[in-house]
Amino acid sequence: MSDQYRSLFFQDFEEGEQDDFIQLINPEDEQTADQDYPEKISILPLKNTVLFPGVIIPITVGRKRSIRLVKRAYNGDRLIGVVAQKNPNDEDPHPDDIYRIGTVAKIVKMLVLPDGNTTIIIQGKKRFSIDKIVNEDPYMVANISILKETFVKANKKETKALISSLKEAAAKILKLNPDIPQEAQMALDNIQSLGFLTHFLSSNLNADVIEKQGLLEEVDGVKRSTRLLELMLKEMQMLELKYEIQKKVHTDMDQQQRDYFLRQQIKVLQDELGYDGPDKEIAELRKKAETKKWPDNIAQHFQKELDKITRLNPAAPEYPVAMNYAEMMLELPWNEYTKDKFDLVKARKILDKEHFGLEKVKDRILEYLAVLKLKNDLKGPILCLYGPPGVGKTSLGRSLAKAMGRKYVKMSLGGLHDEAEIRGHRKTYIGAMPGRIIQNIKKAQSSNPVFILDEIDKVASDFRGDPASALLEVLDPEQNHSFGDNYLEVDYDLSKVIFVATANSLETIHPALRDRMEIIELNGYTEDEKIQIAKKHLIPRQREEHGLSAVQMKMSDKGIKKVIEGYTRESGVRNLERNMASVARKVAKSVALDEEIAKVISDKEVIEMLGVERFDHDAYDGNELAGIVTGLAWTSVGGEILTIESSINKGKGQFILSGQLGDVMKESAKAALSCLKARAEGLDIDHRIFDQYDLHIHVPAGAVPKDGPSAGITIFTSLASVFTQRKIKGQLAMTGEITLSGKVLPVGGIKEKLLAAKRAGIKELIMSAKNKRDVSEIEERYLKGLKFHFVSRVDEVVDIALLKDKVKHSLKIEVKEEVQK
Repeated sequence: MSDQYRSLFFQDFEEGEQDDFIQLINPEDEQTADQDYPEKISILPLKNTVLFPGVIIPITVGRKRSIRLVKRAYNGDRLIGVVAQKNPNDEDPHPDDIYRIGTVAKIVKMLVLPDGNTTIIIQGKKRFSIDKIVNEDPYMVANISILKETFVKANKKETKALISSLKEAAAKILKLNPDIPQEAQMALDNIQSLGFLTHFLSSNLNADVIEKQGLLEEVDGVKRSTRLLELMLKEMQMLELKYEIQKKVHTDMDQQQRDYFLRQQIKVLQDELGYDGPDKEIAELRKKAETKKWPDNIAQHFQKELDKITRLNPAAPEYPVAMNYAEMMLELPWNEYTKDKFDLVKARKILDKEHFGLEKVKDRILEYLAVLKLKNDLKGPILCLYGPPGVGKTSLGRSLAKAMGRKYVKMSLGGLHDEAEIRGHRKTYIGAMPGRIIQNIKKAQSSNPVFILDEIDKVASDFRGDPASALLEVLDPEQNHSFGDNYLEVDYDLSKVIFVATANSLETIHPALRDRMEIIELNGYTEDEKIQIAKKHLIPRQREEHGLSAVQMKMSDKGIKKVIEGYTRESGVRNLERNMASVARKVAKSVALDEEIAKVISDKEVIEMLGVERFDHDAYDGNELAGIVTGLAWTSVGGEILTIESSINKGKGQFILSGQLGDVMKESAKAALSCLKARAEGLDIDHRIFDQYDLHIHVPAGAVPKDGPSAGITIFTSLASVFTQRKIKGQLAMTGEITLSGKVLPVGGIKEKLLAAKRAGIKELIMSAKNKRDVSEIEERYLKGLKFHFVSRVDEVVDIALLKDKVKHSLKIEVKEEVQK
């Protein structure tokens, strides 16, 4: 309800004025009053007020035209027509600027104030509609029509329900608004007329002029009352919401005051007991920050964060988050670097001592050290060591850190699928922390460690993000000087870090990521290298781990070789070390039981200790049968020989492939067959044989999947042998891709394939002429005993591989004459 209600209905007028003041109309007066009203009346526009019948309101009149109107009416019949303005800011309203429905009012009292304004008290009588404006000067005069009220009688149920609902809503509003005097409830209780109750509440409703004017213009009294009830319920809801908000704020203020006094008491108690409070913790952080070596912008950011912490309530949830952030900032090694060692001779000794072979990688590390020694300001390289498992990729990074005198940290990327693992979470999240890059830098306590990114080829991606994309910034020398971690919110310099990534395969690495790294391939170890690694590294380590002396566990080269050939099938030495550990346990058991053991463990003792050999040694199958040719293959555990078998039988020209071959290998076989058909005449092969005989190509070890193009010339030679029944040259193996035109293309994995050929007793090798450059990079000791044939076309392969002699028990090939249709 409005202030004008309180200022008028409950104001104490002086005694002498009481005679001129007309009391509120009681229900009987409202029902029976049948006063005659003039058809022409003066119109008084009001700015922000809508007058309802039966309601008394005070009005301050300030416009000259309105003052003239009021004075003339007050001296006459005191009746005026009150209407609301459409625009309250209009100081000189015209007929189009006022509403057409208003209320006839009687001027009860007029007061002239010292400031020149005139205040009148008016009482609404009847609603009217303006028929026509007959005069505008000096004020508006209009012809009007009185509107009849259509309220239902009070004894009807609908009327009673409306009265009850209106009074109930008004009572709730009175209760929710403490500014309204309690006497208002008494006034409501005394009103029994639905019409007057509606007009009384409408006038005092906290609503805008448009809504009140809508109530006044409503013809049907019941609808007017119903619409009023809707507005009151809306007002009640607003007051209830306001009350709840005020109550909550008041409660929070009380709680904050209580917490403040409790914190002061706790502070006093802590001071008495000698405990450190939040202020002391912050002071200690500031003291540490003064001696911290960090950039000026980081120092300023840290001080701002501390200033925020001082303004926080220690009991607030944000306080421990902010403290953790500040402590993390202090613990990071900003501008703290270890001093590099530039003794290249000593670095070489360390690398040779801990790793046998791997000359290319060692040379690259020494080159970096040499340039760093000369320039003393070089961005850290991004190396990627690529090779099969167990060849020492990860341990090489540790040796690099030791050789350079740097800290060493390792981060495993296998199965990583959340970008936040690299960049961290924003500190606003619960349990937020920096990414693993920053965490490992903190762990190293140095801003230039050797950082191993292990298994970078096994980084996954899903709906949470792509960690490989996040690594692009880390591994880019042009960007990583300002690496942005989401948790830190400031840039961190990673440009001095030496990142060494390891991978087993390059195919699964993000192309953009692969482009940022220097790829260094680590090939598998040869048998001789494995023997040396076992003697220099593996056996001494197992002796130490199992408490054995050099006298108690000695192993001959034959024994080591037996373990390598019979119990391992790998490029690295991981399984070899496991088997050496098994041998060491057997020896330790015999020593503990005082059992007799061999002074030197040879191949015989190895079989007794480790049991039956688990792997068969690759062996050459010979050249007694047509169509059987030895090829060379590369696998993830090193090189192997691969036998290709072909056979023909009388049939209808079917072409069968078996041995679990991949799509690429199947296509190589089809290309080899087409290439052979094109050269059938030169090889004395009757072209009719291809339609009258079925061809079957099989690659043994059918349970093992096989794929790749490197068996192309091997399949071609096998087909040429089976269709001509000519013998294959003994102790010969080959590798190379074939084209339909008969070209021999280069293939990879040459070193591993040469080692497999040597193990199998192969003496001669055929490969593409373009693979000659790969052979030239291999150490001479691995090439000893091998004869190479570098070819460019399959015709050269046939000349070298196929002998003129037929095989024993050769197949007699009979070709039927074609019948002319």
